[in-house]
Formats: sequence, C-alpha cells, structure tokens
Amino acid sequence: MKATAIANSNIALVKYWGKRNEELILPYNSSISMTLDKLYTTTTVEFSKKYSKDELTIDGEKISGEELERVERQLNLIRRTAKVSEKAKIASASNFPKAAGLASSASAFAALTLAATKALDLHLPKKELSIIARQGSGSACRSIYGGFVEWQKGTLENGEDSYAMQVAPQNHWPELCMIVNVLTPKQKKIKSRAGMAQTIATSPLYKAWLETVESDLEKVRSGILEKKFPLLGQTAEMNALKMHSTMITTEPHIIYWEPETIVMMKEVMQLREEATECYFTIDGGPQVKVLCLEKDAKKIEKRFSEMKEVQKTFLCKTGGDAKLIDMELF
Repeated sequence: MKATAIANSNIALVKYWGKRNEELILPYNSSISMTLDKLYTTTTVEFSKKYSKDELTIDGEKISGEELERVERQLNLIRRTAKVSEKAKIASASNFPKAAGLASSASAFAALTLAATKALDLHLPKKELSIIARQGSGSACRSIYGGFVEWQKGTLENGEDSYAMQVAPQNHWPELCMIVNVLTPKQKKIKSRAGMAQTIATSPLYKAWLETVESDLEKVRSGILEKKFPLLGQTAEMNALKMHSTMITTEPHIIYWEPETIVMMKEVMQLREEATECYFTIDGGPQVKVLCLEKDAKKIEKRFSEMKEVQKTFLCKTGGDAKLIDMELF
C-alpha cells in the first residue's frame, strides 16, 4: 500500500481565476496550460494500519495546520473511492519554491492523487484522476497530462464535466520554450483561493474578464494547434494582464507584482523592440515566465540570468504526463 509519483508543474496560457463552487473547485472559466519539463514534485504515499493519523512532510519539513488539513481532505476523497480507512504517511519534495506563483500546488496535488490512488490499488483513467486532483487544487487537474492541456469549466453542479483533457501532446511543438524566472522564493501573503473570492466579490472588471476569456481560449487553442507563435504569445500576455487587472481593482487591492516584476515585463517588451520575439505571462505571484522559440531561448535566458532582479532561471520545454516511479522518499 505504497507508491511514488512524479508530476510536472504547469503554467496557464489562458488563466483560471474564480470559482463557481468553492468546495468542488469548479471554475467560472475554462483554461489552457503548458506542462513544464523542468519543474516537478515527487510524492510518496503509504497507507497502513500502523499510522494512527495522517503524517505529512514537504521538502523534509513536518507539516501541520491548514496545509495538512488540505491534504487530508484529498486523502479522504481517495479513501472513500477505495472504501478504506487506513491513515497515510506522505512525503513530498519539489525542485522549485512553493506557494510563490509557480503552480507548486498543481504538481503537488497531481502527484499526491496519482500516488495515493496507486497505493490503494485503484486503476483510474486520466479523466477520473483529473477530477480527483481538481478537488485538491484546481490547476492540478491539468498536471495529470503532459503537453498542452485544457481544463474544461463544465456546467454540472456535481463537477463531473469539469476535468482536463490534452489539446496537444508533449512532442507537438518541440521548438516552443518557456523561461521561468524566479524573482523571489518568498511565499505570497494572499493565497490564490482567498484572492479569487475577493476578486469575484469586489472587482468591477471581473465581468469583462469572463466576457473576453472565450475568445482568448479560441486563439490560444488555434495558436498551439497551428504553431502560430505570435497569436499564442500575444493572447497569453494580454490574458495575464487582464487577470491581474481584476486583482488590482479588487478591494482591498491584490497586487502580487514586486518592483522586479515590472522590470522584467519591460525587459520582455524591450527584447521585442530589438526584434527578439518573446512574451510574458504571470500567475498569482511575482514570478515572470517568458514564452519564446528555441532559436532565441539561450540568448534570452542568458540576458535574464545576468539581471540583478533574477535569482534563478529554468529553461523549460513541454513536460510529460504525471507518472509512477520506483524511487521512494521514505
């Protein structure tokens, strides 16, 4: 009753911001992401009668409180599915900062879901894994798959039609790169969950966000399938700015950007003026991710890595599906 899984992070090209159902994590809008090969979480789960309660360690640190409760809720969902009651020991490790706007919860809950279901001998199709992962962290449903992934918002109240599906496989567009720039590893003060609820309740721009997101989805889908880099990049950049505009106009304001974030955005715009095509996207945090093509990737990464605002860069391509591995964390 023990298994280990590894799942990659994903970065949304059309963002998800706002839930129509908080408990089941059902979004107001669909979203599309790129799974990243260089950012990942490894998780080992063991269910046993020898454990009197669920135990969780993340990156070697014993976890309690709200973070543990969130994992326990996810385990309870899986235990109910498997009709078992054993408690579990969980160890998880990521190769990038968590809760800093790098989609760490996406890779973490995708890896947890796959490892826990396998440990309980559940052999679920990806669609079912995606539905379960979604209830731990919305974007985790997309990390079940590699390549380019769409999380369909669904319309049913029970969430059975809200799951991720692959738009294009990992090897579809090998020339596309994403440079992830870590500007600060600090955890953000306002978690995305709280921020979303605040935005829906108070931002006058949220209605405009929902009215334009379907068009963004169509353009990004087309950009990916037809490998139209300008269409993909321009749409993803504008979509990120629209999402942050809803946050900035929330009461009280939610401003995830740091001064370094602005410097990086302007640097990307400067690169375009110099005829190096690249586009930025930013999630619920200060980190700036940059889309570019392989022919320019090394040059752009070198430029970013030499900037005092940048602590670390990851040059990523599309990653693969969440998968089981033999290496155990305990």
